[in-house]
Amino acid sequence: MTIRFAERLSRLGTESAFEVLAHARRLEAEGRSIVHLEIGEPDFATPDNIIDAAVRAMREGATHYTPASGIREVREHTAAYVTRHTGVPTAFENVVLTPGSKNLLLFALLALVEEGDEVIVPDPGYPIYRSLTEFIGARAVSLPLRQENDFRIDVGELRGLITPRTRMLVVNSPQNPTGGILTRDDCEQLASVAIEHDLIVLSDEIYNRLSYDAGHVSLYGIDGMAGRTIYMDGLSKAWAMCGWRLGFGAMPVEIASKMDTLMINSSSCAAAFTQWAAVEAFDSPESDAAVTTMVAEFERRRNRFVELLNAIPGFDCRRPAGAFYVFPDITATGFTDRELAGALLDEVGVAVLPGSSFGNHGGGHIRLSYAASIDNLEEAARRIAQYVGAAAVAG
Repeated sequence: MTIRFAERLSRLGTESAFEVLAHARRLEAEGRSIVHLEIGEPDFATPDNIIDAAVRAMREGATHYTPASGIREVREHTAAYVTRHTGVPTAFENVVLTPGSKNLLLFALLALVEEGDEVIVPDPGYPIYRSLTEFIGARAVSLPLRQENDFRIDVGELRGLITPRTRMLVVNSPQNPTGGILTRDDCEQLASVAIEHDLIVLSDEIYNRLSYDAGHVSLYGIDGMAGRTIYMDGLSKAWAMCGWRLGFGAMPVEIASKMDTLMINSSSCAAAFTQWAAVEAFDSPESDAAVTTMVAEFERRRNRFVELLNAIPGFDCRRPAGAFYVFPDITATGFTDRELAGALLDEVGVAVLPGSSFGNHGGGHIRLSYAASIDNLEEAARRIAQYVGAAAVAG
């Protein structure tokens, strides 16, 4: 039999971090030494008190189905957390819990965007924004983020991209892959544009607790935005819980109701014990202290790594304001981003991602995660400098 796949599958992209990770693991299996800077995952353990809360919940019976949008009490705690961190009065009816935050993006697109509509996505940006937009038959429109603007959105440029078909704007701050952060003025201008053009905004703020110098400003929290914004967050980054698969969103009740229906028709619900673990993450002083400790360590690593990278000939690395990525411009090395990323892994065992895997405007950059020890970051910088220097001499 010849299996015929649906055409829509051809529109799905991928997340190159996992492809590079798989290649790096194959090299390790051959005995190679690899420094992993490709994957967007904290290298910290989930705090013990959160693990204990999950185990306790399982022993007390939290092993069954829950309501599709989540356990009401957990949604109430989530709403209180969102209120504290955004300033927006949020009720449990506004909250949806999903097995991973990608579901919030997919559900938002399915519920609000028709085939042929346009969705403006950051470029460079998280590849899944474009992938899922095109999967549902909409058109992803690139909004360039440029190093000379600290990878913040140029609101004037955004205005020029809006057409009568524009339905949704996706915003990510702190940003993957660049570490850029929107200022309060940026957010107020974006709010003005969204209101003027009656746009739905998906505000991906999953890195919001990982902010350094200026701190995080929530677009969801800007006046007039709560009624047209889907706030997207999750447990993965702040509490080192990537494998727990729990995302949460806050949004107008009408949208939350549609996401509830989509949950019923897909995953049924998020795991009960992870929901109770989220309450411990949101509310306990131990969890807050763990986040504070992790952020301080990431900031220390960031400062050291940026210093090391800028000492490499041909590298121009801005100091990111949030998340745990650097996104240096490497065009002066003479390599393309894909050439350099491939060579660093195959030749010297440093796993990084080419910037163009995050969109055309990421070309000429590479993404390196500093969710790694200082020793590993220093070793990676040494290997990169050695390779780039040797290539320059050979050239």
